Amino acid sequence: MSEKKTGFPMYKGKPLVRCGDVIYYGSMKDKYVIKMEVKTKKKVKDLEVADKVVVQLMHTDPSIHTRKQIVKTSEKNGLYLALDIADAWLSRALAE
Repeated sequence: MSEKKTGFPMYKGKPLVRCGDVIYYGSMKDKYVIKMEVKTKKKVKDLEVADKVVVQLMHTDPSIHTRKQIVKTSEKNGLYLALDIADAWLSRALAE
C-alpha cells in the first residue's frame, strides 16, 4: 500500500490528528483507528504535558452503534506509553 502525503504528523507510518485534548491515530479509511483522550495534564518546568491518557481501539464503520464501536480501552500514564500501546493494538487489529 502506498502512503500518500496527508499533511498530518506521522507516527510509524500512520497519521496523528489532534483536536483539543483528543488525538486520533490511524486512517479513517481503515477498519480500525485509535482514539487517545488526554484526561489530566501536569506541569514540567514551563511545559504542560499529558499525564493520564485514555486509549481506545475503535471501529471506523459509521453503521455500528457508537458504544459498540469501542473494541478495547485502557488508561496509560503519559503520551509515550499511550502511543506505544496504541501502535501495538492498531497493528494487530489491522493485520486480521
